[in-house]
Amino acid sequence: TMSFANRLNDLCEVTVKEATNGEKATNGSVYVAPGNYHMIVKSVGTERIIKVVDGPKIFNQRPAVDALFDSVAKEIGKNSIGILLTGMGKDGAKGLLNIKNCGGFTIAQDEESSIVWGMPKEAIDLGAANKVLGLNSIANFVKNYLK
Repeated sequence: TMSFANRLNDLCEVTVKEATNGEKATNGSVYVAPGNYHMIVKSVGTERIIKVVDGPKIFNQRPAVDALFDSVAKEIGKNSIGILLTGMGKDGAKGLLNIKNCGGFTIAQDEESSIVWGMPKEAIDLGAANKVLGLNSIANFVKNYLK
């Protein structure tokens, strides 16, 4: 995951790095969960702290998107945006629904632009997505949403 994060960092305009336990999440940064660990967030005052934790696999996954999204729903709630992209299985669908139910805004990738339309489809079927968008539309939508 370190090599993956470094490669993304070379390709992206934002900073991409592998998450480390206890670090403060910063604006303009993207964090990749280390292999075989869940990544969650904790609110400490106005700061968001990344926790890298062991724990049971969720839908046979570790890291699991549901672990992250559940923590976002609990710790950030209505001030969050959850985005679920292409992937196989159900991981992330219930967590995205939790974000939506806590007042956060949620997006699922559409079928046409997904390589594997498993995870977004599961989220859509649960009613977890406020918006369904193509991959190339998501970033601009979020930028405009935040204005």
